[in-house]
Amino acid sequence: MSSVHTDIPLVSPALPADEYKIMVLLVDDQPMVGEAIRRALANEPHIDFHFCTRAEEALTVAERTRPTVILQDLVMPGVDGMTLVRQYRASAVLVNVPIIVLSSRDDAVVKRDAFAGGANDYMVKLPDVIELVARIRYHSRSYINLLQRDAAYSALRESQQQLQKSNFELQRLTNTDGLTGIANRRYFDDYLGAEWRRARRDGLDLALLLIDVDFFKLYNDNYGHVAGDAVLRQVAEALDSSIQRPADLSARFGGEEFAMILPRTGLDGAHAIAQKVCHLVESLQVPHEGSSVSAWLTVSVGAATLVPQEQQELRELIEAADRRLYLAKQQGRNRVVWQDG
Repeated sequence: MSSVHTDIPLVSPALPADEYKIMVLLVDDQPMVGEAIRRALANEPHIDFHFCTRAEEALTVAERTRPTVILQDLVMPGVDGMTLVRQYRASAVLVNVPIIVLSSRDDAVVKRDAFAGGANDYMVKLPDVIELVARIRYHSRSYINLLQRDAAYSALRESQQQLQKSNFELQRLTNTDGLTGIANRRYFDDYLGAEWRRARRDGLDLALLLIDVDFFKLYNDNYGHVAGDAVLRQVAEALDSSIQRPADLSARFGGEEFAMILPRTGLDGAHAIAQKVCHLVESLQVPHEGSSVSAWLTVSVGAATLVPQEQQELRELIEAADRRLYLAKQQGRNRVVWQDG
């Protein structure tokens, strides 16, 4: 494996875990990849994670976050990954930061060009979690050993910690619904838009579920708003627990309505997940005396799937799911409708 800076040792001595903090910056335009790597690193207590989706902002974000390793997508809209690698190498604050190129191609020529352009490593995405963590630790420790020779290392540590704390709070406020703890409507809209563009580009299915809590107004009237808020949190937890893939997303759509985005999922798969959601919510056995369909709290679901075409608009998918949710409520609630009529 080649390296741009030969003064970094090929084998770095292991440092005690409490003496270093790894900061990973992922630059990739696909939210699915970002979520997958975030989850892969979630249980690593000494690895902090930051995600940038816009190539034109990558250099600024990298200089601000001061990562110990950069995971760089090779193909991005606007600015290609190798151009970004060269920009990092031209930056005074990033010149020695290890760069791991992520690519969908396991091609020797592409690898050669990546190393020649300044990359330290190359991985085919999505990489195995054990290998990903091992490479991140190896390159970060080499870089940290280099920094420890510099009196500015302590200041960098403090700056990273403060930045990470601010980043977590900002992400929580920006992306999370304050009541339920799952994604909010703003993040839902951004994520769905990104997955719609990816599905259209790659010719893949994209499924959407719209979920409504049955007779929620009657529940609030009977049990009170505090109990109503608690029920919304329980429904959100049930939705989140039904997710098995990193790319899937549950969100609060508004009021007592929720949504699930299911990339690369056909209608049969969307129907199966929607049925699972209905079962999970009813199995909570939350009493609902105001319901005319069950003794327990239930939900209705509208499911829709499209392979987006060039001239189609995203609202067609949302409108199809919304129509079917309306039909589910018309047909008696506590059910899934996945077809019109």
